[in-house]
Amino acid sequence: MKKIVAAVIILLLLLVMLVPSAAQNGSATLDPASIPKFVDPLVIPPVLAPASTDGDMTEYTIAVRQFEQQILPSDYPATTVFGYGDPNNPATFNYPSFTIEGRSNVPVRVTWYNQLVDDPDSDSPQYLPHLLPIDQTLHWANPVEAPNTRGSSPEFYTGPVPIVPHVHGAHVASHSDGYPEAWWLPDAANLPEGIATQGSFFNTQAEVGPGASVFEYSNDQPATTLWYHDHALGITRLNVYAGMAGFWLLRDEVEDGLNLPGPAPQLGDEAGMSYYEIPIAIQDRIFNEDGSLYYPDSRAFFDEYEGPYLPDTPVSPIWNPEFFGNVMVVNGKTWPYLEVEPRLYRLRLLNGSNSRFLILNFDTELQFHQIGSDGGLLPGAPVVRDQLLLGPAERADVIVDFSGFSEGDEITLLNVGPDEPFGGLPVETPADPETTGQVMQFRVVALTENGNPGEIPAELPPIDRLETDLPARNLTLNEEMYDPADLPVGAFLGTNADGALMWMDDITELPVNGTTEIWNIVNLTQDAHPIHLHLVQFQIVERIPFRELQFEEAVEAYIRDGKQGDPPDPMTFLSADPIPPEENEMGWKDTMIAYPGHITRVIATFDLPGQYVWHCHILEHEDNEMMRPFTVVGE
Repeated sequence: MKKIVAAVIILLLLLVMLVPSAAQNGSATLDPASIPKFVDPLVIPPVLAPASTDGDMTEYTIAVRQFEQQILPSDYPATTVFGYGDPNNPATFNYPSFTIEGRSNVPVRVTWYNQLVDDPDSDSPQYLPHLLPIDQTLHWANPVEAPNTRGSSPEFYTGPVPIVPHVHGAHVASHSDGYPEAWWLPDAANLPEGIATQGSFFNTQAEVGPGASVFEYSNDQPATTLWYHDHALGITRLNVYAGMAGFWLLRDEVEDGLNLPGPAPQLGDEAGMSYYEIPIAIQDRIFNEDGSLYYPDSRAFFDEYEGPYLPDTPVSPIWNPEFFGNVMVVNGKTWPYLEVEPRLYRLRLLNGSNSRFLILNFDTELQFHQIGSDGGLLPGAPVVRDQLLLGPAERADVIVDFSGFSEGDEITLLNVGPDEPFGGLPVETPADPETTGQVMQFRVVALTENGNPGEIPAELPPIDRLETDLPARNLTLNEEMYDPADLPVGAFLGTNADGALMWMDDITELPVNGTTEIWNIVNLTQDAHPIHLHLVQFQIVERIPFRELQFEEAVEAYIRDGKQGDPPDPMTFLSADPIPPEENEMGWKDTMIAYPGHITRVIATFDLPGQYVWHCHILEHEDNEMMRPFTVVGE
């Protein structure tokens, strides 16, 4: 009898986990035009205090929790989000999360906790379902059916939420990189019997108990702007959208000697401190009228396709190929303003959007003096631009000179990128000028003598260009269409020898530890993709237009004919001369834009053995097969 009762309880729990999320409660979405702009000040994320700085390792304790935050203006409802913070100091939980400040070559150890439960301090905490609809028909963490598999249920999953943090751009050993299958669940009292509590690649650098893992970061790279976010298989788009993101900044003596504007936030700052170095995370969101986050719970959101879905067609019922919000959120506030003095400011810009490409400019004659990109300082003179293109996950370290303005002047940061998939420049239809075409406002106030005025460097340190004698790897970006309805149903990475490959196909990229390789990224789709390689910072070699249809047909014929001889070489299908990288792409990069109709060539040194991933950083693509593992082999 006890066995029967236990079986019934498990069945009921599984059924509960399949009901629609309460966050998608039928509340109408909020009209973005009704939200007043520039009424709340920009929130400048504080620095998170370490748990310990004793010895040779800085220690942090960081948890993910659910909490409410005032993202919309104050007379609107608060928004429930996920975010990181110190579990011993609940006031530190914020979206975006507090900044991790580090020094180059000073290692960090983080004990990460999954505390997505109703009461983390309870003796019997109950797990919380996701705020957003999880599509179980994708290849995802899938703790109920079988870990890291494509699910079978078309219903929403509302069981415990898997997480695994990734420090984006970090040079880090594979055990602490945030491999998508290394996720874990919260330590909850009501986990169903038989559910997998850890992914198949879960690991920890110290025993810490259930619901947690310990990661170690060497920080052995130059000063730069990194960021940390969740990377769980098949639900990265949802975990990041819900709020799991923050800045991770590294500093070194080279940067210290440049006399840049400052200060940035530091531990122990008094309230009201003036900052002249400011991290700025730009994201797009949609809100419900009750203040909750809206994320589509049906494929119909993207292209109005209402079925049939899997298993009758290859179309997933909930997943959308890309997501574009109608409200701009900057550092966790909708359309904020920042008071600036007529002087230099250093802005660390991050495009933290799921799918949106940003093209930033000002509504007046004001320029960006870019001094750094993803992996650190640019070489040579700062790059001066009126417009700044940032794909999802790209960063730009810029200095903006407000000294030509007077007290009372107002300047608006604009976005002229599209409200749809980005295919390259020029953009035919820019963002809605009344909503997503505006990002934030700068209000000029009286000049003070606070901080360090700084300067725009005349020259930045040189960067040696990488070289290799090894043959290039030829890799492809692919899209699968459901032909009867002409619908995109998935995006894939692949090779010129195998065509499109899925996440679980055999690993094809096996660079030898310590070697330098060129990867030819061959875009066979109609859109641009921000391609991110874990472990390495790479250099862009060039982009070359090519005859994509003829090459794609050659690959298909090669596979169809049994792979006889050498696979088609994309470098024999070129249609124009190589295009060098943009001036602001001449530094170290971990994410680059691969344009349609082009072969984008990057070069990198793979210098830590282990298993990593490379993927598109359009998170909707990453979550539906546009991600592949690679293994650095050898000791």
